[in-house]
Amino acid sequence: MKARILVVEDDHALVSLLTHNLEREGYETGVAMDGDEAWRKIQSGEWDVILLDVMLPHRDGLEICRQLRQEKNYTPVIMLTARDDEIDRVVGLEIGADDYVTKPFSVRELMARIKVILRRRNLDLYEGKPEIEAGPILIRPENYEVFLKGQKVDLTRKEFELLTLLVQNKGRVLKRDYLLQRLWDYGDTVKTRVLDVHVSKLREKLASYGLKGGGIETVRGIGYKFEEKGYEE
Repeated sequence: MKARILVVEDDHALVSLLTHNLEREGYETGVAMDGDEAWRKIQSGEWDVILLDVMLPHRDGLEICRQLRQEKNYTPVIMLTARDDEIDRVVGLEIGADDYVTKPFSVRELMARIKVILRRRNLDLYEGKPEIEAGPILIRPENYEVFLKGQKVDLTRKEFELLTLLVQNKGRVLKRDYLLQRLWDYGDTVKTRVLDVHVSKLREKLASYGLKGGGIETVRGIGYKFEEKGYEE
């Protein structure tokens, strides 16, 4: 079955270039030229990857990505931006984008990133386990659900994946480079900051349910580890 990729971009020449190369690679494509059209197509179809321009008529790409994640739609999103601004990239990743490319970009590199995202999506990240337990935490990978002492914890897709990796390796320090590579495919300054933000938010959420410090410990200069202790009754 062909992977379906939605191209959301208002530059006709770039749309033509992208759809030509995507279809040559064997993907099925859809196109939206503005934010409102993009939202309608996202709502009415199933997509494997969304290529989402930041600057769009009617509704910008950041708003679309934020709304997607708020509605628990975890379709992978690659942001396309003409602004080589670190703040824009950090914001995009923080609200749930899976990757970003800055225009002008190499089509070959974009195709490679799409393949990595699709491959990661198809990997059995959780080793086929129906449930994963660590102390008061119960994870159900197939449904992307986390429970803490029976209470369901509302996490984003990336927070869920981060917690699952840490819990699967409880008591073991996971290096920052490993987490970046596993969850974002490669590491750079922006991604490093995004990892820190995700760890901080995950800690806050788990702590709000009574898990002291969120169960996640920082090992200075190395990375993070999960310890199944510290639950406050």
